[in-house]
Amino acid sequence: MPGHQHYNTLLVLLSYAVSVLGSFTALQLAVAIPLARTMRQRLMAVLAAGAAMGVGGIWAMHFIAMLACDMGMPVSYDPVLTALSAVIGFAACSLGLFIASSGAFSWAKLAAAGICMGLGVTGMHYLGMAAVMMAAYTTYNMNLVAASLLIAIVASVVALWLAFNLRGRIQMIGSALVMGVAVCGMHYTGMAAFNIEDDGGQLPAGFASGMRGGNLGASIFIVTVLLLAAALIIHHRRQQRRAAISI
Repeated sequence: MPGHQHYNTLLVLLSYAVSVLGSFTALQLAVAIPLARTMRQRLMAVLAAGAAMGVGGIWAMHFIAMLACDMGMPVSYDPVLTALSAVIGFAACSLGLFIASSGAFSWAKLAAAGICMGLGVTGMHYLGMAAVMMAAYTTYNMNLVAASLLIAIVASVVALWLAFNLRGRIQMIGSALVMGVAVCGMHYTGMAAFNIEDDGGQLPAGFASGMRGGNLGASIFIVTVLLLAAALIIHHRRQQRRAAISI
């Protein structure tokens, strides 16, 4: 990337905060997966945790962090590719949780689920970067791309292990803080792999209809936090009802 690029510190901090909240919410919701009595209950629990992690903890972090980067030229984002990247993040995390939670635990199954999830998260990231529209040519440092993929797979394996082995609230908070570092590490490694070169001001077709705006990052943060908070409240109330029934 050109040397005059820099990051908006507030948006960088918000990207980390939303990744931590998304990770914590996913860990809370994942508690219901092994407790599910029917396949429908299990699928609903998997999809809820997958949405919290894939969309809240990873995709929202990714997009806010992209908006935090001042690339030294006007930038907008293809809405279709951006939305598709969110779908891929959700699907990858849900599939990883589904594989890891099926049958008896094994390290081989955890590794397979982590690889699947890590590949999906990496795909989400680079598809999201492909959504960037600006007057520049783009290339990638493949060594850093490989490093970002490795970070994504390792982080996914850790996240899946935590999802099925942690139950204490304090442990979950600590794990979410660590997961936030891992998710951000993957993203910013991927950003470091991204090189741009001005092509003389030729804006791509569709630039004007792309998503952009100075408050877009903060808006995504607020909406995501409200949705994750609502998910946590609903989960807490369901736990209270189950506890009352079992008494």
